[in-house]
Amino acid sequence: MTTRTGETIEIDTLIIGAGQAGVAMSEHLSKLGVPHLVLERNRIAERWRTERWDSLVANGPAWHDRFPGLEFEGDPEAFIPKEQVADYFVAYAEKFNAPIRTGVEVKKVERNVDRPGFTIETSEGLIEANRVVAATGPFQRPVIPAIAPKTEGITQIHSAEYRNPDQLPEGGVLVVGAGSSGVQIADELQRAGKQVHLSVGAHDRPPRSYRNRDFVWWLGVLGEWDAEAMKPGTEHVTIAVTGAHGEKGTVDFRALAHQGITLVGLTEAFNNGTVSFKENLVENVNRGDKNYLDLLDAADAYIERNGLDLPEEPEARNMLPEPDCMTNPVLELNLAEAGITSIIWATGFAVDYSWLNVNAFDEAGKPAHQRGVSTEPGVYFVGLPWLSRRGSTFIWGVWHDAKHIADHIATQRKYSAYRDPSQL
Repeated sequence: MTTRTGETIEIDTLIIGAGQAGVAMSEHLSKLGVPHLVLERNRIAERWRTERWDSLVANGPAWHDRFPGLEFEGDPEAFIPKEQVADYFVAYAEKFNAPIRTGVEVKKVERNVDRPGFTIETSEGLIEANRVVAATGPFQRPVIPAIAPKTEGITQIHSAEYRNPDQLPEGGVLVVGAGSSGVQIADELQRAGKQVHLSVGAHDRPPRSYRNRDFVWWLGVLGEWDAEAMKPGTEHVTIAVTGAHGEKGTVDFRALAHQGITLVGLTEAFNNGTVSFKENLVENVNRGDKNYLDLLDAADAYIERNGLDLPEEPEARNMLPEPDCMTNPVLELNLAEAGITSIIWATGFAVDYSWLNVNAFDEAGKPAHQRGVSTEPGVYFVGLPWLSRRGSTFIWGVWHDAKHIADHIATQRKYSAYRDPSQL
């Protein structure tokens, strides 16, 4: 990216990515008077528009899942559709005239050897920047496990490619992964008339609403959003939550089974058209139930401790009977005999920083940082899970993380601008 005279653009801070993380960073840097530029290879909040299924809504209510400076229009208790979420970030960026350039891809970032800062190669030329903020988020590269079968006649897509039931061929579907994406997709497919098998791993499943409060409120007052590290043993535990059915949308795997979805354990292997599952379905469902009940206990204790006048909800503790797929778990399944013609891999994402050629990663290739301030001076990360707390990947959490990083940048600029008396 060059000027008309062919000169390289120089800027104090370059932000890469204009999703929620990039927009939040730009707002805070603007307030602090830090000259910066945001580059986005597509459109603002593109992943909300084109890398999510059609019916997706935010997993938290509108009053919670937003930046402090702008409310969503309409009912604050509503769960906002994905297109409106993307429009929200566009409007937010316009609100403070964010210096965002879309349609520009960053190809390489390298530290300068003989002078301060970094040289950034983009699809439109070169940029020189003192600091670089990687705001590309955690959903960069869809991950499909190596166990995926090579069987012909089976349509296989990642959840990032799924849009609606009509894109799949006739026949049943195996959904692998029971976090928020897998659960919501499996539910939608079953309601559309598909025969669905859902592979369930370790998970947490909070109540959507309990005693007139959404679970996001409960996690807030109980201090869970501000937890600074995962509890030991929960590194591979996903969260199953949905906003698709409003306040009645608690994910309940027993209810999904009674609805017609066949639950199976963790997907283990494929061999000659047969898929095998671990014998851990009951264990995984029971663990999710315990997480659910533990949160109800904590909420009840909070209400009693603080003398709150909130209606009791004893029916929330009622559990449906175990469905047949739990009492007689399926451990092997011949795909053809079961009529399964599609597999949806709701198996998460990996980051991709192949363009960031700096010393900011650990031995496993993950960003090495403290609250987003990386081990490479002048390089920052924002929008990653657990960047500073459990809430870091939520919209409001990203905003607070970005504020910390912006303050760090402003402080470093003050030190850089210092001149002793001999330099005046």
